[in-house]
Amino acid sequence: MAHEDEAPSAWVLRFCALIRPGGRALDLACGGGRHARLLRDRGHQVVALDRDQAALASLKGEPGIEPVRADLEATGWPFRPRCFDAIVVTNYLHRPLFPLLRESLAEEGVLIYETFAVGNERYGRPSNPAFLLRRDELIEAVRPLEIVAFEQGRVSRPRPAVVQRICAIRGAQPLAPGLPTPIETAIV
Repeated sequence: MAHEDEAPSAWVLRFCALIRPGGRALDLACGGGRHARLLRDRGHQVVALDRDQAALASLKGEPGIEPVRADLEATGWPFRPRCFDAIVVTNYLHRPLFPLLRESLAEEGVLIYETFAVGNERYGRPSNPAFLLRRDELIEAVRPLEIVAFEQGRVSRPRPAVVQRICAIRGAQPLAPGLPTPIETAIV
């Protein structure tokens, strides 16, 4: 769970400019709400979903953010198809959700995803292979979305970890200046 005083992910910051202005965004497994607040502050209507009621408590009553408590691993997907202009997921992996994430993006909707990968067990939690992406797994998981950028490898901040990151879009959308074109693969 993210703490509300944590800074937003640099990956999310880098690609949130691709989200349709004023669009509806989902911060999935939002923890303390660092990305929900970022998206709201950028003018988006935000649904902040987490299974942890205590984590959601800090978002209660915040304008522009709708906290939703749901355990997606135990219950069904609570959203209709193509209802989000953006979905942001960090530090969370439940593989059965990938088709639902793709289906829940509106045309030109943006998926920004960042979580742990195999190799992270050397640095701590998570270390269970069920919660670690295999090499290039995010690329396959988001298809047929158009991949804007992808990275995988070791990072040193905020703590040493092995991660995969992807930004993908449903349908065609011109890229903002300064953003990478089709696939940028890097070991970070």
